[in-house]
Amino acid sequence: MQFLSPATWAEALAVKADLPDATPIAGGTDVMVELNFRRHRPPALLDLTRVPGLASWSLEGGRIRVGAGLPYSRIMDELGGRLPGLAMASRTVGSPQIRNRGTLGGNLGSASPAGDGHPPLLAGGAEVELASVRGVRTVPVAEFFTGPKRSVMAVDELIAAVLVAPAEGPEQFAKVGTRNAMVIAVGSFALALHPSRQAVGTGVGSAGPTPLRAPEAEEFAAAHLPWESRAALDPETARRFGELVSAAASPIDDVRGSAAYRRHALAVLARRTLTWAWSELCG
Repeated sequence: MQFLSPATWAEALAVKADLPDATPIAGGTDVMVELNFRRHRPPALLDLTRVPGLASWSLEGGRIRVGAGLPYSRIMDELGGRLPGLAMASRTVGSPQIRNRGTLGGNLGSASPAGDGHPPLLAGGAEVELASVRGVRTVPVAEFFTGPKRSVMAVDELIAAVLVAPAEGPEQFAKVGTRNAMVIAVGSFALALHPSRQAVGTGVGSAGPTPLRAPEAEEFAAAHLPWESRAALDPETARRFGELVSAAASPIDDVRGSAAYRRHALAVLARRTLTWAWSELCG
C-alpha cells in the first residue's frame, strides 16, 4: 500500500486523478477501523493533513465555509454560536480524542446513514463542495447521498468543504443510543427554525438507506406554527409533527433496534426538539 502526502490542494487533486482508488485520510477515525479489521485494503492512502486550509473555516458571501478537515472539537468551540445544531451533533461524536481527530469531511465521505453530522446539514440546507482537476462543483447535501455508504462523488473528486448559512433561529439535535456519545445512533433528528421566511428544516439519521429530510413535516410545521403571535406551541401540532417525521423514515430491523422502535423514537425526538426550539424562539 502506498502512502501519499501532498503538500498542496492542487497536488492532492492531481494524485486523486492519477490514482482514483486512493482512499483519502485526515482524522482516520473511520478509515483506520476499516483497515484494522481488514474490511478495506486500498492500493494507496491519500493523506490530506498537510494541505493548507482544509482544517479551517471562513465566512464567505453570507455563508460559512467549513473546511473538510475541520475537526469536531473546533466546530464545537468555534462555531457553536453560528451553527448550534452542528455543534450539538459534534458533541455526541465518539470520545474527546475522536472529536479532536474526526472531521466533517470524513463523515460525509463515509456517507453512513448514521453519521451524526448529516442531519444538521440537511436541516440547515447545506451544500457540499466537491473538487477535482476538472473543476469545482457544489451539491445540495439532500442530493449528496445515494445509498448506504454511497454518494454522488466521482472517483476523482475530493470533498473540499461544506457551505451552510449561519443559523437565524434556534436549532436542535437529538439522538437515541445506548449512550449519549461513543455510540452509533439508533435514530437521530435535527431541526432548524428559519423565522424570517417562516420555514422549518429537518434532518433524519439512522432511519433509512441514506440520511433524509421530512418534507411533509416541514410543510406542516411551517403552516401551523404561530410565527406572528409567538404563542405557546400547541401540543397537537408537536404531536402531528412527530408523526410526519416518523412517517418519512424507512428504517430496518438490525442489531441496534427494530424498525418500529426507530419510528417511535423519531416521533418522540421530533416532538421534543420542536418544543425546545419553539420555546427558545419565543423565550
